[in-house]
Amino acid sequence: MTLLLGCIADDFTGATDLAALLARSGLPVSLRIGIPREKRHRNETAAFEVIALKCRTSPVNIAVEQARQALAWLREAGASRFFWKYCSTFDSTAKGNIGPVAEMLMAEIGARQTIYCPAFPENGRSVFMGHLFVGEQLLSESPMKDHPLTPMRDSSLLRLLTPQVASVVGLANRNIVSKGPTALRAKLAQLSDDGMQHVIVDAVCDDDLGTIAAASFDMPLLTGGSAIAGQLPRLYLEQGLVTLPRRRQILPKVGGGPIVLSGSCSAMTRRQVANYAGQVVSLRLDPIALAEKGAGPSLEWLRQQSPDAPKLIYATAEPHEVRRAQERLGRDKAGQVVEEALSEIARDAFDHGTRRFVVAGGETSGAITQALGVTHLTIGPEIAPGVPWTFATIDGETIALTLKSGNFGDESFFTDAFDRLEVA
Repeated sequence: MTLLLGCIADDFTGATDLAALLARSGLPVSLRIGIPREKRHRNETAAFEVIALKCRTSPVNIAVEQARQALAWLREAGASRFFWKYCSTFDSTAKGNIGPVAEMLMAEIGARQTIYCPAFPENGRSVFMGHLFVGEQLLSESPMKDHPLTPMRDSSLLRLLTPQVASVVGLANRNIVSKGPTALRAKLAQLSDDGMQHVIVDAVCDDDLGTIAAASFDMPLLTGGSAIAGQLPRLYLEQGLVTLPRRRQILPKVGGGPIVLSGSCSAMTRRQVANYAGQVVSLRLDPIALAEKGAGPSLEWLRQQSPDAPKLIYATAEPHEVRRAQERLGRDKAGQVVEEALSEIARDAFDHGTRRFVVAGGETSGAITQALGVTHLTIGPEIAPGVPWTFATIDGETIALTLKSGNFGDESFFTDAFDRLEVA
């Protein structure tokens, strides 16, 4: 099938989020974990190829180089349009990595201008007058202000992006977007003439996303959250660039015990963990104890549980507890010991019969997916907007795997996930 859009995501949960919204179209989506090693002929690709990187918090030079390698693979596979996917809460630092990767991609493919549209109204993320909102709160007033790795303490996307790029950042605000694709296209052209290569675009509802996609889908590079990308398949179908496949995808049935592994400390994940912990056997991981004793005691606890019983193992904690661990161990070390422990636990759980995994947190998802040796995911049914079940093969065994971004889903998400798998 013709490769319509080559996508690069900065973390694994974001990649599954993007793949899920693209898959709503009924067109085939391929999600590859890490930079693919194998070559793909142009007739062997899906309509949408998504490459999941683990570079959101990497040093800028490493993130840029990984994205460059992903771009090279996608171009060789036949892509001529590209999408750079980052979080709908614009998770980044003052130095990057959103802007530097976008600038590299623009230079490599010869794009004069691109847009930045992290809005995801279906999940309560909107942009108005260049400011990002989480629900009714400004980003800087939301729980994201206390994120342990990327604390977001400014809501202005223009101020956040400007230090990350070399050229001037512009804004196409809601007043322009509300006038439709023609007006927005003219605004983007005007900003380009004025030397503004990077343009923040407001969006507060799905109709805005439709307008933005219609005005910009011919750009060789688009950037944003998954919601704006989710508008593109409809345009490709309307223009006759692709047709829907005749056969519906058949998804595997997966048995084996279920487990939830959570490293996210987001406000919603804390509520989800509290909800699920009252229903199943659970174990809380303490980073300080992990640094002293390793994952051994946790693995011993896991082996004492029935392989078929649902289980929850989590490092999810309140902000003051996260700060305490970071002050004691250092920010990077505190996160590293949790990722390493959950990775060991995931592999041990698989070795003892677990085949259904729900993982909460972007960094955690990246570490566990790599530890399990997953390189390719098939997209299954959505549990919540942007959070699908996916399927992979490990050592000849099929597993079901959900990678959940921290703040996605309702309080009952973990229960809902396994219920959804039963009826898939």
